[in-house]
Amino acid sequence: MSESETDSTVKKTLRTVTPYYRGRSDGEMNLIGVTYFLVLLVVLVPLLPFVLIVWVLSKVFEALHQRTT
Repeated sequence: MSESETDSTVKKTLRTVTPYYRGRSDGEMNLIGVTYFLVLLVVLVPLLPFVLIVWVLSKVFEALHQRTT
């Protein structure tokens, strides 16, 4: 084997046509995410007492069912 076959490290920098991508803040998507969260909060927080009532009733009925069996 020759030396070039065993040595597989890159010795030269590869130059490309496309420019280097530098990340940027995606403010539009952040705004959409915050708006989505606030809408969900406004919709779900008023439903929380009903969810709590259903959960408590299910626990009470489960306890009564286990007591009778």
